[in-house]
Amino acid sequence: MGAFAALEALPVSGVPERWPALLVPGLTGSKEDFIAVLQTLAQSGRQVVAIDMRGQFETAGPDDPAAYTCAALGNDVDVLAQVIGKGGPIHLVGHSFGGLVTREAVIDGRTRFASYTLMSSGPAAIVGPRERAGRVMMSELPEVGLEHMWHSRLEPEALSAGVADEIVAFLRKRLFANSITGMYRMTEEVLSAPDRCDELTEVEVPTLVLYGEHDDGWPPHLQSEMARRLGAECVVVPGAAHSPAVEAPETTAAALIRFWNAAEARLH
Repeated sequence: MGAFAALEALPVSGVPERWPALLVPGLTGSKEDFIAVLQTLAQSGRQVVAIDMRGQFETAGPDDPAAYTCAALGNDVDVLAQVIGKGGPIHLVGHSFGGLVTREAVIDGRTRFASYTLMSSGPAAIVGPRERAGRVMMSELPEVGLEHMWHSRLEPEALSAGVADEIVAFLRKRLFANSITGMYRMTEEVLSAPDRCDELTEVEVPTLVLYGEHDDGWPPHLQSEMARRLGAECVVVPGAAHSPAVEAPETTAAALIRFWNAAEARLH
């Protein structure tokens, strides 16, 4: 397994009174994508942990492509959830590609999850503009590498979107810290993931589908339909796009806390 980089938030008292939560980021993301919601979530009485998956940012990863399949990464989630939850129930959140990874841990049934949230994720392979961006990345990585990708496309996109200079500097640092093998294999996974909704419906865990009304990843109508198929609650975050925890942190945190509290009330 090795060591995993993580951010942890605890209630001000330092004593969690409710079940903990594990937050898993998307393909090009990291634990920092949850910074804006961590302390609010913790103030609901919980230990809240956000991680970098293997090969992401500050978590090292091997050069073996097999280490970055959804199944392999899902196994990591199982182990981490059991450690953080000390064998007890734990809330699980997967953002974007992290949703495809975390559902592996939910379906395999090895860990007792108190609840499961798919945040800006989908039932199968990603579609639309982010699918096209993924295919471009797969063609560029072996040929021109990260440096060319950053200077020719990613940095100009961030600057044109008005991203602050210090955030642009962080995005560059994060990109170049990623395992190239991991990025390539995970991109293959997000572009080819099968639909596993039927398997998820067989798992008895309270499920929430949460996404921004302007999501440019999986289309909102596809996520809404996934929620219907799963018999899950569905929350649409006004004004948010593909990263509700960044773009609308208070609304997102409030939705998660309400859902977690209700799940615990049902399970107690």
